[in-house]
Amino acid sequence: MSFTEKARNKVEQMAGAAKERVGDKTDNEQMRGEGASQQSNARAKQAGQDMKEAGRNVKDAFTK
Repeated sequence: MSFTEKARNKVEQMAGAAKERVGDKTDNEQMRGEGASQQSNARAKQAGQDMKEAGRNVKDAFTK
């Protein structure tokens, strides 16, 4: 996994957190939900990429 992918996921998580906070402060349920959804999507992407990387590491360990 490249540094850019990790950075993109982190930026998306932070943007989601910001949306969620703004939704909290303004009592905007839709924005709060969008922010929470954006955060969880970014976390899921990151988890998937981590699993891919772990799989590659296991494969590399057996081919050495």
